[in-house]
Amino acid sequence: MSLFVKVKQKVEGFDLDVDFEAPTGATVLFGASGSGKTTLINAVAGLSRGSVGRVAVDDWVLQDSAAGIWLPPHKRRLGYVFQEGRLFPHMSVKQNLAYGQRFAPKDGAVSELDKVVHMLGIEPLLGRRPGMLSGGEKQRVAIGRALLARPRLILADEPLAALDEARKAEIMPYFERLRDEADVPILYVSHSMGEVARLATTVVALERGRVSRVGPAAEVLGDPGFTPAGVRAVGAVLEARVVAHHEDGLSELDAGGNPLFLPRISQRIGTLMRVRIAAHDVILSREEPKGLSALNMMAGEIDAVRAGDGPGAIVSVKTNAGPVLARVTRRSADALGLVPGVKCYAVVKTVSIAPEDVGGR
Repeated sequence: MSLFVKVKQKVEGFDLDVDFEAPTGATVLFGASGSGKTTLINAVAGLSRGSVGRVAVDDWVLQDSAAGIWLPPHKRRLGYVFQEGRLFPHMSVKQNLAYGQRFAPKDGAVSELDKVVHMLGIEPLLGRRPGMLSGGEKQRVAIGRALLARPRLILADEPLAALDEARKAEIMPYFERLRDEADVPILYVSHSMGEVARLATTVVALERGRVSRVGPAAEVLGDPGFTPAGVRAVGAVLEARVVAHHEDGLSELDAGGNPLFLPRISQRIGTLMRVRIAAHDVILSREEPKGLSALNMMAGEIDAVRAGDGPGAIVSVKTNAGPVLARVTRRSADALGLVPGVKCYAVVKTVSIAPEDVGGR
């Protein structure tokens, strides 16, 4: 299913003016605070009547100003997941889930309660009330309630922002499963580059109410000129398949024919993964490195060099695994002659790849 969004709205500080189309999967709205992410998602939800334009999921039209169509929020077939679970405290988990089913179309479809409960791993929680749940458990229940309304579109407004790192690590795999298994497009708001790298099928970058970049996650994040969160957040995304788990605590992945070693991950052999490699964790060498402790080395060719106003530069290296970005000083780039077309090796320390930067495809 495709998501079409063309919205204009006057808001305090800037004018929202966006126009994009995204395929099925997770479309992540990414940008700094004040860029218009929440304003846009609320416009899609129909929570603000000031917007004009067209919003549709395939042939399901939520809004079309030219045709005089504007569905109120309760008729838009949306599942909304907020920063907090917003569960009914006097109801059990099962009752909260059943509340979501009340909004599902009455077309005789079989309840998907068991399927949703299994996908989110909340079977042991059904008899509890929200006050007995952790933050991550509440969010899983909130996702389940949204799904059981059988929405045509799921909206998630920074759903991990209120969680600590441990709870974020707990809940992210469920959003990945939602992206891959639910067959419902997701419009997801985030200002975390790590969340974008792990979850996004499509990235829509916003700056002061305008779309500055839109495209597949690997393509957008692999662009050395894409630095909306600052150079320290720059990093490329590689796809790699798990091929072995070694006795010394390392997992080995295959990334375009290159061995990629990570601290042990709990995934089965053959699983396709996304791995984000931060640009500041990559070292470049003109010759094949020898005698290094780093285990990950990928041969490639320099595609582009983007120098900043300060002493640094971002270098994009084409490898068989995909584009790899490296953050180096301009002095190093000049000394090594790092220009487009030059052959080089990208070196990455195994222990520099954090668990939160590794996720399901």
